[in-house]
Amino acid sequence: MLTTITIESPRQPGIGALLRQSAEYAQSLYPPESNFLLDVDDLELPGVTFYTARDESGLALGIAALVDQGDGTAELKRMFVDPGARGRGVAGRLLARAEADALAAGIRRIVLETGPLSDAALSFYAQCGYREIAQFGQYVGEEFSVCFAKGLTLPDRPEADVSRSTGTR
Repeated sequence: MLTTITIESPRQPGIGALLRQSAEYAQSLYPPESNFLLDVDDLELPGVTFYTARDESGLALGIAALVDQGDGTAELKRMFVDPGARGRGVAGRLLARAEADALAAGIRRIVLETGPLSDAALSFYAQCGYREIAQFGQYVGEEFSVCFAKGLTLPDRPEADVSRSTGTR
């Protein structure tokens, strides 16, 4: 299955359903005051990059947003994959694209918040190199918040082969 990850408006076709599913899932696990979901208007604000994963037919499979904090950090928000598309690597592709774009934009750290009952998310972020950190920002003191962070670094580049580049042996 071919999956493309693009930056889109959160008002594009198919995204509303994913935002609703995401909200319903969060609301099924946590009380309303413990859900920190950005709405469509928030997702269109300056400094927010909204990603959509789509299959070859254009069906929206997953979403994620990066919110630039203006200090070399971005917060990952609204990461969600349609239940029917799970297990196909969609979440990994979304996260990899967001991380690559963040690094290219000078972001050196991504932070995020999820909940203690979100077992799949907790496992996924840990597998992707995110480490649990102290609660930050609006999540400080929140009973149902688990926060993570990951430092972003430029990929290692192999040392140039001096013998080839200089023509010597």
